[in-house]
Amino acid sequence: MTLVLQVVLVVTSLMLIGLILLHKGKGGGLSDMFGGGISTSVGGSSVAEKNLDRITVIIAVVWLASIVGLGLLVGSSV
Repeated sequence: MTLVLQVVLVVTSLMLIGLILLHKGKGGGLSDMFGGGISTSVGGSSVAEKNLDRITVIIAVVWLASIVGLGLLVGSSV
């Protein structure tokens, strides 16, 4: 069970890194320094951005659950 949770943790961690990097910069941060502020926004969030937000939150919840599960398994075996 610990091995399964460790694999889930690694996979979700990599997915979170990728999903967070896909998000558009909101301005005023590091994204502007690297050219993220050049694009103009048409206003409002598109459907793709909203779906990206939802997927990111779902993956983050799975990541958090795997962290808690591993903590409980490792803590109970000591």
